Amino acid sequence: MPTQEGIVKYRCDYTQAPALPNDQIGELNAWRKLMVITGLIGQDPARYGGYGYGNISCRLDDRDRPDGRHPFVITGTQTGGKADLTADDYVTVAACYAEENRLVAEGPVRPSSEALTHGAVYALDSHILWVVHAHSPEIWCNAAALGVPMTADVPYGTPEMAAEVARLYAESDMAQKRIFGMAG
Repeated sequence: MPTQEGIVKYRCDYTQAPALPNDQIGELNAWRKLMVITGLIGQDPARYGGYGYGNISCRLDDRDRPDGRHPFVITGTQTGGKADLTADDYVTVAACYAEENRLVAEGPVRPSSEALTHGAVYALDSHILWVVHAHSPEIWCNAAALGVPMTADVPYGTPEMAAEVARLYAESDMAQKRIFGMAG
């Protein structure tokens, strides 16, 4: 049976909490708005069964942490269809345990279905401060010609995708290009 788009596949230890202050999400929200204007984040009845697509996050702390946590703020699940977000549409992921298929999150909304993959990207290098998951059919169809490193075809939002991102980072020029595509 094929996996269904738009469904969170990880376990989330979620705590309802107040929104972050607006000054902590201003830059993130501005970048997201640009992605919406250009159609890289959005919602379209003709794509993905009408589910919202794309998301954006930023690391909260750029230090290497001895506890292995990489806290970040990410758009909430199924916010792609909203032209403008408020602080109530963002959530803090305090910890990501990709090998356990589990996140710890707190905020006014649950995290995006791709939060596990975002966490896996942040775990690769403390210098990675932003992750933008854009949906560009033009880039995706021309990835080979553009030299975009591509993951194997594994399901999104899973430990397998997290492991595949780590493999790609280690075995390709993904770190230098600062872009990769997901075949899954």
